[in-house]
Amino acid sequence: MSDIASTAAAVVVSVAPITLAARDRGQDLQVRVSAPTTGRDLPVVVFSHGMTLNLDDYAPLAGFWAAHGFVVVQPTHLDSLDLALDDPRTPLIWRIRTDDLTGILDQLDAVEAGVPGLSGRVDRGRIAVAGHSWGAQTASTLAGARVLDADGTPGASMADSRVGAAVLLSLPGTGGADLSPMAAEHFPFMSPDFGDMKTPSLIVAGDQDQSPLTLRGPDWFADGYRLAPGATDLLTLFGAEHGLGGIQGAHDTRTTDESTERVALVQRATLAYLRSALGLDDTAWSEVRATLASTPEPLGRIDSK
Repeated sequence: MSDIASTAAAVVVSVAPITLAARDRGQDLQVRVSAPTTGRDLPVVVFSHGMTLNLDDYAPLAGFWAAHGFVVVQPTHLDSLDLALDDPRTPLIWRIRTDDLTGILDQLDAVEAGVPGLSGRVDRGRIAVAGHSWGAQTASTLAGARVLDADGTPGASMADSRVGAAVLLSLPGTGGADLSPMAAEHFPFMSPDFGDMKTPSLIVAGDQDQSPLTLRGPDWFADGYRLAPGATDLLTLFGAEHGLGGIQGAHDTRTTDESTERVALVQRATLAYLRSALGLDDTAWSEVRATLASTPEPLGRIDSK
């Protein structure tokens, strides 16, 4: 699809768990770090997982990005640690998820030190966030999205100026009347305001993603592209459901639309977007767009603002 992904992949080292301090969280934060064994000035991607998944998932993305020059940091959020419903942290999990990501950025020294041979090879001026499903909403808050309060007022901004790009996969759409009764009861924080999401972002959605979280159809997952000023591009995968072909990897058996071809498209497109958005390769993303547009019977399409 693009020469960027056809180049030889680097050998990758992946280390877990690396333990980071986390104030007011109740327990330390554990992360997996994957990085190429060679190269310098390596950009960083901090990846937020979907519900009940953890640092061992999403190997198809984390491994691919790392093999092509990125340091990928994957936390395990509290929602994957079987918190009791009456745990005082439970209502705040959505906010603690954001704190997990900013905490990683605050402790990049410890991240580097946890991987043999990585210290001094990280480019801290090129940082992206990424996530899938609930993880996409988490990542979007660092890109500038806010969560609406019960009265409809946008909450405090959690945008992080260190973040230069975002890749948001199966990003939940707007809340309020668009939420299903189940989602409104259990996930009231899924009420984003995208008006201040100004960080350059790629939204990836499946055109067959029928979610129990919304009364709408698959178009719900394109709201971020429609409403966020920084959402420059939307990759829509034809025939894809919530797993986008299986980006969660083999540990998650819930994928209902398994497709190695879709996963390969997501890998190559997201890599190209990250490289262009972070200033590593000005032509990578435009080449992917042009190639997909000229492909007979493509697996998806890219819309750009």
